[in-house]
Amino acid sequence: MNSGGGNPLGLPVIACLFPGQGSQAVGMGKALADQFPICAATFAEADAALGESLSGLIFNGPADRLTLTENTQPAILTMSVAVWRLLDERGLNPSFVAGHSLGEYSAHVAAGTLAFADAVRLVRNRGRYMQEAVPVGVGAMSAILGLDEAGVARACQEAAEGDVVSPANLNAPGQIVIAGTAAAVARAGERAKALGAKRAIALQVSAPFHCALMKPAEERLAPELRAAASQDPRVPVVANVDAEPKRSAAASIDALIRQVSSPVRWESVIQRLASEGVTAYVEVGPGKVLSGLVKKIVRDATILNVEGPDDLSTVEAFLTPA
Repeated sequence: MNSGGGNPLGLPVIACLFPGQGSQAVGMGKALADQFPICAATFAEADAALGESLSGLIFNGPADRLTLTENTQPAILTMSVAVWRLLDERGLNPSFVAGHSLGEYSAHVAAGTLAFADAVRLVRNRGRYMQEAVPVGVGAMSAILGLDEAGVARACQEAAEGDVVSPANLNAPGQIVIAGTAAAVARAGERAKALGAKRAIALQVSAPFHCALMKPAEERLAPELRAAASQDPRVPVVANVDAEPKRSAAASIDALIRQVSSPVRWESVIQRLASEGVTAYVEVGPGKVLSGLVKKIVRDATILNVEGPDDLSTVEAFLTPA
């Protein structure tokens, strides 16, 4: 893998992007597992790591069990790594990788920072700890559309009244998600509209991710992350927490720990990748959420996504010089 920067052959500089929670769907990855041994082996490896049939839940549902955070996180990681291994086998060599929230773990598996089996177990616990940090119904998240970061931060500050509410996902221009206690999130949504936001949309989530209410989850997960075997990433991983490329194991693990209760600075991540010379973005795993966000941040970017066998030919054509 190339380590970032310019490209002597004039080929596009590629970043692989890995999706987070919300991109899951029953049946995802089944066509890949049926067709490609490397993908089937990835799902089997996840089952062995957890000592249960995660693949059965992913392929067959039920949807309400798949959407439980402790199942969703290892499911999306597994699907994303299955796709990544297939692309890697076909010669995809990104200069950088990044992932949205949970997707940062997929990025670190792709970069070799963490072993896949360890990452599956870590994100199963991450999901569990995040869910247990706040009783169901106490927290909430809401998407604020059409207001800039300063305006959203002000709305949260003015609506807090001693409760927790803050920007949680800085996804794209005019698309910021806030998280905190349910009442404070509702107040901040109203305040944001008064400050010029077009809409405030309550999100169907099981916990208020990426805010101070997640501190207990961060404290539970930190020792497990530090105890996991880790290596310096083979390719820089641009972190959610500060949009900086992580090139050492220690910096990578520290960023994953801080990420639990810190905002996901996705717009800054993509801007950093663009400033490093990235011109092509490949979304690796279920859905097209990140592809849509990249379009809003870097208007002239080349964007591809791979989640099934039908998407492979597009990427292979892209990788083959004319």
